[in-house]
Amino acid sequence: MSAPSLLAAEAVVAELDSARIHTDALFAAVRPEALYTRPIPERHRLIFYLGHLEAFDWNMVCRRTLGLPSFHPSFDQLFEFGIDPPEGQLPADVPGDWPSVDEVLRYNQQVRAEIDRHIGSAPQEVAAIALEHRLMHAETLAYLFHSLDPKDKPGIRMDPAVTTEPFAPARVAIPDGPATLGQSAGAFGWDNEFDEHTVNVPAFEIGKHKVTSGEYLRFVEAGGPVPYYWTSRGGEWFYRGMAGLAPLPLDWPVYVTHEQATLYAQSRGASLPMEAQFHRAAYETPSGPARPFPWGHADPSPAHGNFDFARWEPVPVNATPRGDSAFGVSQTVGNGWEWTSTPFGPFAGFRTFDFYPGYSRNFFDGDHFVMKGGSPRTAARLLRRSFRNWFRGRYPYMYGTFRLVWH
Repeated sequence: MSAPSLLAAEAVVAELDSARIHTDALFAAVRPEALYTRPIPERHRLIFYLGHLEAFDWNMVCRRTLGLPSFHPSFDQLFEFGIDPPEGQLPADVPGDWPSVDEVLRYNQQVRAEIDRHIGSAPQEVAAIALEHRLMHAETLAYLFHSLDPKDKPGIRMDPAVTTEPFAPARVAIPDGPATLGQSAGAFGWDNEFDEHTVNVPAFEIGKHKVTSGEYLRFVEAGGPVPYYWTSRGGEWFYRGMAGLAPLPLDWPVYVTHEQATLYAQSRGASLPMEAQFHRAAYETPSGPARPFPWGHADPSPAHGNFDFARWEPVPVNATPRGDSAFGVSQTVGNGWEWTSTPFGPFAGFRTFDFYPGYSRNFFDGDHFVMKGGSPRTAARLLRRSFRNWFRGRYPYMYGTFRLVWH
């Protein structure tokens, strides 16, 4: 994992089997009737995702790449694409527009059999795209499920508590120097990760920790916008967790939109880090080349942070010191994606994938912003330094955190 690369067919099948087990368990945790609900208005009903993971694999690997004839063209099309509608343009379908769960499961079973039979004939890059797409959607399902009523997800239990020393905010001085962005030629990455390049970054200060709910609460009490995952009952604030309401954990990172994070930063005389500043603070060293991970070259482990489906919820922002960067910045990987001030766009040398031309290009619109790092529900495979996530600036549902920068 420390050197992301294209995988041999046997390795892809093994990782794909593991990813399938994980996503199957997610769907099994939800009441079947709930699959026809739409927990997030801007997204499809959950039944779409039950078919989408297999339809994507089939359309990408077997139909488009290998030219195999379709055995269920209507499902191939129905489950092919997710949606990211502009605000105010919500989908209007009803539950009766969708097939039964049993029909979708039969389609899935046949797709998996065909994928397993033919994936060894597909280019390694295409097979890796199918694998990582499923892992990304394992995280999408988590924040979709987060918005379900707890009675609709009986298979999900509350995380065990994590306690730490009391949190104290601190700043870290980052000297001027290089930041390495992008993926090196020959290694695996999505189209927006290329080409690798170096940017010189002037000196700045950055928050050692992500902004906490306790810090953000003072902003709300002064009139700032309330995060999606918060609710007030009887004058007290609660966190809307995966398994139900809990008293607001003041030392957890706060999940907010890019717009909310920017307003908070302005109130503190600060800003959000640029993508290059994040890389400088997270991956560079005082001397020597950039590290593949903030903590060094070791593959990600639970000692390094809250990621790889370890928990449903965050942990305190000071809970994982073994994951600190060479400059001493905490949790730049895991415990919540971090907003940057950088609009999502191409690097120099950007080239679309012939087999997936719209993956990134369709979102180079100025409305989406780069996110870095990873959340509790981000697969370890997606924690590579070059990986870039992105969302609309007012999208409130994903696990988006932030930290402050001062110049």
